[in-house]
Amino acid sequence: MSEREAQMDDIDCAILAELQANARIPFAELGRRVGLSTPAAIERVRRLEERGVILGYRTLVDPAKVGLPVRAFVKVTVAGDKLAKFSSLVRTLPEVLECHRVTGAESFMVQVAVRDVTHMEEAIDSMMPYVATNTSMILASPVPWNSILPASRYGQKTRPRKRGLTRG
Repeated sequence: MSEREAQMDDIDCAILAELQANARIPFAELGRRVGLSTPAAIERVRRLEERGVILGYRTLVDPAKVGLPVRAFVKVTVAGDKLAKFSSLVRTLPEVLECHRVTGAESFMVQVAVRDVTHMEEAIDSMMPYVATNTSMILASPVPWNSILPASRYGQKTRPRKRGLTRG
């Protein structure tokens, strides 16, 4: 168990679960759900933020509802001397939702959202000066996102149900 994880108790874990299910929950309601007063809930969240456990808050957007219904994973193979250039390039591409440096045959796994197949081709072509690619289109996402709890809590509690995208 890591030092950061050791500092987390059941209330911290409950707070994380609640905030990941609904980051807009009022502090009064959060406190009620985890058994704290409103000021105590605010203080706990502030401490989790200060310790870097909570990195920030985001809005999940359905790509299809903003005109980007086609999603894919682009597996990218980059020569060793081009890794930094590719990392810089991919940060500038608006179609890129995520990019991860991975092990195995590929160097990166990139998730993109595009309008259509022509747009997909343009997005992939914009990566081509540095790479070879292999693309898999996303048909459905049975688990589009999942909450994160401290490793020691896995197997002990069920995750809260969350609302999210179920189709790619």
